[in-house]
Amino acid sequence: MINDAQKEEILNSAKEWFSTVIAKNHIKNTIKLSKSSAFKINPFLIKYLARYLSGTCDAVSISRALVYPRVLQTSITTSFGTNAQKFISTVLGSFGSAVSGIDIEFIDQVDGRKKYCQVKLGPETINKDDVETIKNHFNSVRNLARTNNLNIQLNDLIIGVMYGEPHELSANYKKIINTHHFPVYIGHEFWQRLTGFEHFYMELSNAISEVALLNDCSNILEETVLKLSQTQEIQNLARKST
Repeated sequence: MINDAQKEEILNSAKEWFSTVIAKNHIKNTIKLSKSSAFKINPFLIKYLARYLSGTCDAVSISRALVYPRVLQTSITTSFGTNAQKFISTVLGSFGSAVSGIDIEFIDQVDGRKKYCQVKLGPETINKDDVETIKNHFNSVRNLARTNNLNIQLNDLIIGVMYGEPHELSANYKKIINTHHFPVYIGHEFWQRLTGFEHFYMELSNAISEVALLNDCSNILEETVLKLSQTQEIQNLARKST
């Protein structure tokens, strides 16, 4: 089990990584949305969405209906997924592996055995081709273990999924479990096995969420909405709705 100091180091590294890699770009991309040219506006749907969101179709409501989906879903999800490997190397660097096809190695805090782990982002983040690649990587490790007389069992080659719940795992993950018999640990279980702390998954989530408070993100979002609402195209849409 890692000690309290090591736990805090991981949490602080996660916050620092998220602040510099994700939040910085998230804020920059949010500010860009203050111009109507950042959107391909469907004049039929946007008025419906504005009224669905707030019951009105004024310029601010239209702007919120445009900005919120981009800022709160598309932009941040894409950025996090693109930089997932950086998260692994930066935040989990102390567990890094020199074995080809393996991201990290650690002593499992549940069964006490050394694990050779590929880390994935979420429950939907591998495709059909990835399943074969993962199987081949793990089989290569098993062959290397036999050659070097290492005690590596089938259950020591695992997938660690950073967030989600077991019932959310895609069919591709289930194929790894049911057909190839390699364990997949997701969310709470993965982080507990890695760190030994039962509630580490929630602590990590809370630590990352604090970055938004440090950067005053709610005010930046509101300023972006108001600036967009003052553009000529949005003003014209609002006038045509009255």
